[in-house]
Order: sequence, then structure tokens, then C-alpha cells
Amino acid sequence: MPYVFPCVTAAALLTLTLAVHPNSQAASKPAAELSRHLHAVAALEQSSPLITVPAGPFVLGSKRIDDDPYGLWTQFDDTELPQQRIWLDTFTIDRDEVSLGEYLSFLQQQRRHPPDELQKLIWHVITVHSVSDLTLSRWPALYVSWYEAKDFCQAKGKRLPTEAEWEKAARGADGNLFPWGESAPDNRRAMFGQHHVHEIPILAPVDALDDGQSPYGLHHMAGNVAEWVQDWFGLDYYAYIPERNPAGPPSGRYKGVRGGSWKSKIIMLRTATRGGSAPDQRAATVGFRCAMSATP
Repeated sequence: MPYVFPCVTAAALLTLTLAVHPNSQAASKPAAELSRHLHAVAALEQSSPLITVPAGPFVLGSKRIDDDPYGLWTQFDDTELPQQRIWLDTFTIDRDEVSLGEYLSFLQQQRRHPPDELQKLIWHVITVHSVSDLTLSRWPALYVSWYEAKDFCQAKGKRLPTEAEWEKAARGADGNLFPWGESAPDNRRAMFGQHHVHEIPILAPVDALDDGQSPYGLHHMAGNVAEWVQDWFGLDYYAYIPERNPAGPPSGRYKGVRGGSWKSKIIMLRTATRGGSAPDQRAATVGFRCAMSATP
């Protein structure tokens, strides 16, 4: 199944093929030399600090613009309409995307093997590109299904952020166009617009690019890897979204994916742009971060 984004009319979904693979087969046992590297990367794990996002309203979505088709403020599609103010209670969210070191450590604790796609990627970049274990440990986790991301967060006593929480954490209370403001992305703010003929990810460390931080100090809310959120993806959800603490539609086919990736064009890095993917799919372009509700 593909990694999908909604189309301009919000009547169908535009399919973007981004090296996504089904989650139907058990992962293979890694070879001895690869296993040694996997353990070394996991041993270098560093947890992300938690950032508190205070209770209050924020601007969700976009205003309709019909006379500037190439403007950055123009809605990507109808799913981010209408713009409205939504109240969220206080929550905490990881400052950084979950790192590959953290994720491999989690898999070891759960006695699971990394997915075959991830094993092949790690072996390739180690043997062909001489990428070090330390560098890999600070990559964002990738080739992670929504279910696996949910399991990771639960094991840490957390959960995936709701789509509304993700958007507030990315853009602040006043509705920034990008996490850092209105200026177009560049290589000091985001990892995006990259290409590799063999789909080798071109990634930044999870705690890199301080110039691209969101108003609350989060890294990579635009680019690097797109991120799973907790909600089912609803094409028309903003038309009936609750005004307080929305948690997404009760069911659906796709789970929300936000933020754009190392491959994305600028339009996908907007804080209001929405997308989704089947929850059992993995991609070289999708990772995650975790969140927590505030303790009463």
C-alpha cells in the first residue's frame, strides 16, 4: 500500500510511492556482523527531552485562498479547511524524533528483529557508505509502522500525539506557516528536497538544525522524516472537529502522517499540510515521536 496525501478536491487520495513496504512477514534474523552493529547502535541510544505545551487555544488549519495557486499560504487541499481555533489541554511531547538508537534498543528489549528493509539499509550504509554506528544512532527511526510506533510509545509510558497536538507543537498558538515562521525552508532549517536513486535516506541527526525549531523548541517538525500521529485520517474531519481536545475520527483506513520528510517538496513542510498512510505500512520517509497527557 502507498503512502498517501489528500488531493486538492478532498474527494479522493493522491498516491505517492515512497518505498513503502507491507508489514505482513516476520523479520529475518540478522547476520552475525550486522547484529554486532545493531547492538552497538542500540547501546548509543539517547532519549529525547520532553517539552511541555501549555493549555490554551491555537490556530488549526488554513484559510481558503483561491487567487494565489503557487503561494505558500494557499491550502494544499481542502482537508485543512476551515481554519479555526481549537483548545488543547496541557500536554508534553518529545523534543526530538525517536532516534534509530532508541528504536533498536526497544526492539532488542522486546526480542524482536528489525524489519528486513531496515536491516538492508543499515548494512548498505555501513558497508558501502562507511556510516558509523554513532551516526546511525542519531538518525531518526524509520521503516516503522504505526502499530510499531504505538507499541514503542506505550512501552515508554507515552502515546503518539494526536493530530491537533502535533499541529500545535509544530506551529505554536498563532498558526505559523512553518515551525520557524513564514520564511521558506532552507538547509539551515529543514532536511528536505533530497533525492537518491536507490532510496537511501539523506537524514539529519534528530537534535540537529536549531534554526528550524518550532515555537516550543521542537526539532524537525518539518522534514527529516514525516511522523505518525495517533488519529485516523479524516478527509472532512475539520468540518466537524470538536472545539476541545479533538482525537480524530472513530475509525478509518489511514492513520495521520504529518510534517514532510527528507524527500518532500516545500509544500509538504507546511505545518497545516495533512497526509496519511495505512497503519501497517513502513517507509524510508516516516518515523515518529511520542507525547503524554499532563498529569492531573
